[in-house]
Amino acid sequence: MTSSKTKHIMQEMVVAKRILVIRGQKVMIDSDLAEIYSVTTKRFNEQVRRNINRFPADFMFQLTVEEKAEVVANCDHLANLKYSPHLPYVFTEHGAIMAASVLNSPKAVDMSVFVVRAFVRMREILSTHKQLAEKLQELEYVTPNQRHTGQDKLILAHRRTVYQRAKNKNPERWSGQTRTSTAPAEVILNKQRTSIAEKNAA
Repeated sequence: MTSSKTKHIMQEMVVAKRILVIRGQKVMIDSDLAEIYSVTTKRFNEQVRRNINRFPADFMFQLTVEEKAEVVANCDHLANLKYSPHLPYVFTEHGAIMAASVLNSPKAVDMSVFVVRAFVRMREILSTHKQLAEKLQELEYVTPNQRHTGQDKLILAHRRTVYQRAKNKNPERWSGQTRTSTAPAEVILNKQRTSIAEKNAA
């Protein structure tokens, strides 16, 4: 890997760490974008205000007092915001790119590429986590109640299907033992109580 490529990857990672999830949206705070684009936060926001018609609600929004407090509490590098009387603005991916456009500096234009890549990387990570959660849900455990109500057979049959599909796709990864997909003949939740009941019945 060339030093230039390594540097680009490092820059993407640095930018990606500045992406926050607020109101269900992936955003970057104004001071972080200003730093990435090598301008002061004051000048950054001045340029945004001068071109406010280019920043609709899905491009940027202002944090509430509560949101600002949460950001400060969770992001060490934003601790200084605690002493600022202003509520910061945050920018979605489109807003971040538009900000680079209105700044119209070589540095902002160059760094906007890394911003886009960072947002793409974040989407891929979140997508992977979602897919993993779905896979785990497919392999759900069987509860005692499901066994007694007969639902276990359907769940275990589905588990066998999932396992077999994965095994056919990557057989070399499935050479060892896997979780059982066969229901036991009998399930006793409290053996001691069952034994007492049997003795009393006798």
